[in-house]
Amino acid sequence: MIIKNKSSDITWHRPIISREDRQQVNGHRSAILWFTGLSGAGKSTLAHAVEERLHRMGCSTYVLDGDNVRHGLCADLGFTSDNRTENIRRVGEVAKLMIDAGLFTLTAFISPFRSDREGVRGMVMPHEFIEIYCQCGVDVCEARDVKGLYKRARIGEIKNFTGISSPYEAPFKPELVVNTADQTIDACVDQVFTYLLDHDLVSSKR
Repeated sequence: MIIKNKSSDITWHRPIISREDRQQVNGHRSAILWFTGLSGAGKSTLAHAVEERLHRMGCSTYVLDGDNVRHGLCADLGFTSDNRTENIRRVGEVAKLMIDAGLFTLTAFISPFRSDREGVRGMVMPHEFIEIYCQCGVDVCEARDVKGLYKRARIGEIKNFTGISSPYEAPFKPELVVNTADQTIDACVDQVFTYLLDHDLVSSKR
């Protein structure tokens, strides 16, 4: 996951304003909330619902959504294993910049490979990466099939589809497991906020 610079003619410019300065202005620490799970598991829905609540509390936030990123930053990538790894590497680098900007950065990506997720974890401080596993079985995700993707994957129209023709590696020790199959969206949001409160990432006084 570590990419070496192709040029020796560049140097790191140390900024005047630090991450801590930006966090002080924002009134909260910054962190990556990394939502992972199968297509249809509710990652985007949950990420945006959590962001909405954080925003109402006055927190500085941004959601990096899997589909949206592939319209621009990662528009040149397909869905082979190598392309998926590069997709997550790029997202990780963007999320790292947003951490430096003092934001709560919420990412909604299948991110099927553990090594890719751990690669992003390694880009930031240990307490800044919060892996949230949206636990939902293939049968439930396929029954929802809000985008019609599973149906197309079953008949071979979509290749390398996670959960059907490409593997998903569930986290071994995520910071949080949210059962999006059985719980309501409000209950899932509450669970995320309980974690954030317990780890002093947000304050109940905001």
